[in-house]
Amino acid sequence: MASQPGRGGVSLPERRAPKSESNGSIISKLSGSPIVSRGRQAASDAVLVTRKLLKSTGKAAWIAGTTFLILVVPLIIEMDREQQMNELELQQASLLGTPPQPQK
Repeated sequence: MASQPGRGGVSLPERRAPKSESNGSIISKLSGSPIVSRGRQAASDAVLVTRKLLKSTGKAAWIAGTTFLILVVPLIIEMDREQQMNELELQQASLLGTPPQPQK
């Protein structure tokens, strides 16, 4: 539509074919070089190692967290209860006027 000259529209210039060099473009030369290939392989290997490391770190964190919740948290709660019971006994003994009993 716009390229038809008889209708009053704006005509666009024809697209030119890109200039092609006999040996290929610079980008194709660079992307095919062995240094770039080694760099891509190194980057790919680094990504793979990073993914494996993050996955194993996540698993280790999960194991450590659940172990802490199952084993350590109940111990902390029980120690807190014991401390509260001791404080309550001392408070009752001081109110009643009896000397506190030595801890075993």
